[in-house]
Amino acid sequence: MTIPTPRMVDFHCHLDLYPDLPEAIRRCDATRTATLAVTTTPKAFRRNIQLASKSEFVRVGLGLHPQLVHERESELPLFEALLPETRYVGEIGLDAGPQFYRSFERQTEAFRRILIACANRGNKILSVHSVRSASKVLDHVEELLPRDSGKVVLHWFSGTAAEASRAASLGCYFSVNQAMFKSDRGVSLIKKLPLDRILTETDGPFVEIDGKPIAAGDVSEVVRLIASAVGGGIHDMRRTIVKNLANLVSSP
Repeated sequence: MTIPTPRMVDFHCHLDLYPDLPEAIRRCDATRTATLAVTTTPKAFRRNIQLASKSEFVRVGLGLHPQLVHERESELPLFEALLPETRYVGEIGLDAGPQFYRSFERQTEAFRRILIACANRGNKILSVHSVRSASKVLDHVEELLPRDSGKVVLHWFSGTAAEASRAASLGCYFSVNQAMFKSDRGVSLIKKLPLDRILTETDGPFVEIDGKPIAAGDVSEVVRLIASAVGGGIHDMRRTIVKNLANLVSSP
């Protein structure tokens, strides 16, 4: 994200799933929140790019959500054709949850094909879904995406502490949202993440606060929660997260 210095970071938000995409973009700009607008299908990418073209703080990821692979895998050639148009890729990955496990083999084929395409293009930053599949996601990343070809940010990571350690050793970052603090296990895991690899996200509009979708770019509370969990100040934590983003996007 080559952008003016942001105040905050929302590294995984489905801006196009809010009722008013232009307004969601304006909100991110108004709050100076560096936002990765992930998409769930390649066909959604161009509209997002068009509407975000004048935004200072929003960048658009090219995605093929693992939960949609069973019905959208025919868009993989389109994904590959669009890939040169953006540095950012997401939402992609694997989902081995009960509802989507039947398509896991097809998800795996799509994910591997995407990783290969990203490695061939180089200099990509990927926002990756890894529900009940962190170890397998990391296996594929380690095999197919050399460190000098791309960077992985594990979105809403829910793996084990050992998997988190392995991910960090592979150079991965972690984007953390407010919902991850709802369980003791989630808080315990966040405390174990390397502080220089943590980013914030909303995953809006899927994360809800008091029964309503979280506002695009509204990461102030998750910054506070991270600071409280690791024993730091809110302002220092906000600056650390912005610095982490700068390091991520400046990496070759």
